[in-house]
Order: sequence, then structure tokens, then C-alpha cells
Amino acid sequence: MMGDVNIVREGPVLTIEFTRPEKSNPMTAEAVELMLEALTAKESAELALTIFKGQGRNFCSGFDLTGMETATDADLLFRILRVETLLQAVFHAPYVTLALAQGSVVGAGADLVCACALRMAAPETSFRMPGMNFGVALGTRRLRHRVGTDVARNFLLPPRRIDANYALQVGFLQRILPMAEWPAVLKEVIVSATTLQPATVADLLAISGPDTRSEDMADLVRTAGRPGLRNRILDYRNSVLPSRAV
Repeated sequence: MMGDVNIVREGPVLTIEFTRPEKSNPMTAEAVELMLEALTAKESAELALTIFKGQGRNFCSGFDLTGMETATDADLLFRILRVETLLQAVFHAPYVTLALAQGSVVGAGADLVCACALRMAAPETSFRMPGMNFGVALGTRRLRHRVGTDVARNFLLPPRRIDANYALQVGFLQRILPMAEWPAVLKEVIVSATTLQPATVADLLAISGPDTRSEDMADLVRTAGRPGLRNRILDYRNSVLPSRAV
């Protein structure tokens, strides 16, 4: 399955790879829908592991900021809600999920890493969650679950760049590995993910992670639903990409 993501199923292992490296792998509306379809398909009940990767220098540049000029607040709110639906599907998956990140990881891309049960990155990786710059509370409770309240606030107030070493220190990441070592580690992860019975893995993951889906969605609707979402995103986009200012 090709497009903005490449999705490959090999037995109990699903690999989802962002395929727009020239754009730093944005999380487009198409990518979100393709990933959701793969993660919620009937066949996904037989999965043991889903791996998220990104082609090129950067894992994922987050919410796609193109086309803002013609989008409405309602369009953007729907797209953001679909991103949250995807992140909830990853965080509450009944099988192991693994993010392999490199380069610059921004916004919804960083939230995707945070949502995965296993989180690994190359040494020079950095993370930013700029949603608060345009008033959107996406994935805040999941971040707090990973790193604690004080560190989560340090990530977000104001949104700042987090390097891999600090991310590892606070528990956002679990391992830092050069990309050359990823294939060997993947073999270990696949063995580990397929050792226990699927029902046992599903129970373990469900019991050990908080279920705040309703609260997360409500907070997202409340914050992103404030009038002026498009203009807030445009202001942010033009501040970080001035050459594309309108």
C-alpha cells in the first residue's frame, strides 16, 4: 500500500513507513486514514507488532501545514480529531507498537512516538510539540503518562526542542541506537513481541496504561474548537516558515 505511507504486512508484523522524505514526512490526511485503516482492520487482531518508521533524514514533521489558505476551521478540526483517533488506536493497541525515530520529529510525529509502547531513536534525534503555539491540546495526558507532570510541562510551556539524550533521561525514549543497529534490534523485538500469547499481551498493555480516551478527545475538541483555528495555525506556520507566508 503506497501513498504518503507504505504499509507492509509480514505475518504478525506490520510496518508503517512515511514516504515523503523530501517534505520531512508530514502526517497528511491521507497518511492518517491509511494508518487508521491498517490498525483497525479485522486482520489487525492477529498482529503481534506494528513498527513506525520514516524515510530519509527525518521521522515525521507532524500535521501537514500545506493548504491552510483554503481550509476552514471545521476542516482543520476534523483533521486534528482524526489524528487523535489514530494516536488513541496506537496507544491502546492490543499488540506491541514500536517507533524508530530519527532527525527532526515534530508535533503529531512526536505524539506518535509518545503513543508507542516501545520508543527508540537515533542519537541526533530531536522532538518538538508545538501544538500549544496554536492552542491545541493534543496528547497531553499521554505525554504526562510517559514523563510525569513536571517534565511534560517543561516540554510544552513553552514548546521547546528536546534532544534524544534528555528524552531518554526522562523516559520519553527507552533506547538511543545508531540506525545501523536497528535491524538487529528489530529481530530481538519481534522475538519478544511474539513470545507471549496475544491475549496475554493485550491484557498487559491494557492494564498497564491509563484509558483517558474520552477526556483526551473532549479536551482536544474544547481547545481546537475555539474560533480562529485556521488563523492560529497560519500564524504559527508563517512564523516557522516565513518564506511561505501569505
